[in-house]
Amino acid sequence: MYLENVVVDAQDPQRLGRFWEALLGTTTLTDDPGNYETRLVVPDGPSLDLCFERVSEPAQPNPRLHLEVYGGAADDQARVVERALALGASHLDIGQRDVPWVVLADPEGNPFCVMEDRAEYAVSGPLSSLPLDSGDVDRDVRFWSELSGWVPTDSAMPGALRHPSGRGPLLELCPEPRPKPTDAKNRVHLDLRLEAGDDEDEAVARINDLGGYEYDPGWGVLPWRLFKDPSGNEVCLLPAPSSEAASGGA
Repeated sequence: MYLENVVVDAQDPQRLGRFWEALLGTTTLTDDPGNYETRLVVPDGPSLDLCFERVSEPAQPNPRLHLEVYGGAADDQARVVERALALGASHLDIGQRDVPWVVLADPEGNPFCVMEDRAEYAVSGPLSSLPLDSGDVDRDVRFWSELSGWVPTDSAMPGALRHPSGRGPLLELCPEPRPKPTDAKNRVHLDLRLEAGDDEDEAVARINDLGGYEYDPGWGVLPWRLFKDPSGNEVCLLPAPSSEAASGGA
């Protein structure tokens, strides 16, 4: 299986998807009122689909997974910030004080960061990193590495993974400031997809062995299966492309 999608809940998927597409320079895959999908391709590295799915709930503070955009050296970072603001972002104060990155909110209020120049971002592409809250960094590095195929690498965070090509955004495991409430859903989550020939039952058993677990939010029959990682972060398991019953993120 492999990491395929970054899925973002959105009250207006087209508006939010077009914002992120313009900011990151990605390519439209699906443009529907309830579902906007755009593809990030890192040369000689991975491709990731950003999927914006309609929900009624507004954004909440303190997301457990958010997007970080590569800014670069000071002048380049300032230009990225200016472009984001022109596209509909706004400055956001989350108590960050004097830090080298710039905290913004996208048009629906989701926090994101425009990062400064760091050596580990040189091969990331426009999306520098995906920080994910973790209750046990070593445990969750193993969970995500074994399931996605991404490999441990160095970063400023205590745990980080990157596509085996050595390119593309970092998936950073960050010590959580507080445990995830059991009744709250992350507004941003990741999707794994089975490859042709993968055995679904074996994949599910591996998720369980690594500390994840399946859950049922009462949404009825879906063409994918819903899980949480060991820290309670949602992750969906999509069918292999040859048996796919529906396209798009979960």
